[in-house]
Amino acid sequence: MSRTSAPAWMGRPTPAVRIAKAVALTVVVLLVVFPLWTVLATSLATPQNVIDNGGWVIWPEHLSFDAYADILKGGIITRALLVSAGVTVIGTALSLVCTIALAYTLSRPDVYGGKPMLLLVLFTFLFPPGMVPLFLVVRSVGLFDQYAALVLPFLINVFNLVVMRGFFQSIPKELIDAARMDGAGELVVLRRVVLPLSKAVIAVIGLFYAVAYWNRFFEAIIYFNDQSKWPISTVLRQYVTGGASIAETSGELAVASPQSVQMAVVVLATLPIVLVYPFLQRYFAKGVLTGALKA
Repeated sequence: MSRTSAPAWMGRPTPAVRIAKAVALTVVVLLVVFPLWTVLATSLATPQNVIDNGGWVIWPEHLSFDAYADILKGGIITRALLVSAGVTVIGTALSLVCTIALAYTLSRPDVYGGKPMLLLVLFTFLFPPGMVPLFLVVRSVGLFDQYAALVLPFLINVFNLVVMRGFFQSIPKELIDAARMDGAGELVVLRRVVLPLSKAVIAVIGLFYAVAYWNRFFEAIIYFNDQSKWPISTVLRQYVTGGASIAETSGELAVASPQSVQMAVVVLATLPIVLVYPFLQRYFAKGVLTGALKA
């Protein structure tokens, strides 16, 4: 092979290879879309339609929103959605503020004690606390049965911190030096120079935190005795694993079938993240890869 010839992976694929790729991509898409469509179709099916199809509906004969009306009329699901929304919004905001502050501090080479602090942070990443020590800490500081127990113990994720620190380090040092020569302090540099250039990584890390807070269910089971404080992910687990017992005992099932209610809860639990993700997808390659490579 000539030295000037392009590598095999850069050449134009043969028709057979392109057909194989198209078939593989189609199969993967169907494997992803079909379960989602089945969940949505079952949630919109009538009780008789669900019974006739053995519990799963691929194409509903008549659209019915009874399942959504049943679970959104002010009962358990409505409270759980509000709890999850509040925990996600407040937790994501606090986590971003703390992560940005610590990442910027650790990204500056002249910070006193920066290296030991970074090693301490990485130590917690390599050796995370177990469930029992974390439970004892939460109970000892008075967070038991409090919404803060879903936020404060998970305020900073080390992986997100390392990625954001690497992104901050990739910002040209000349820009920061120029701002300092103009008399800008650290807060001004962070607010007017670093943050405007870091919108991509902030959007990605914010989505990571939001997904983590929205999907947090196990901690609610451990830290909450009052089930009315459970977030939507914990209630969703109870619906899926325990059937519709929660809805039946609270009087929420009026018209829809249990299967439709379960699938409607799944749709409501996944819909917010599905709606937000497309708007932030274009930031992923720039935000994560730049920070990870630099780190």
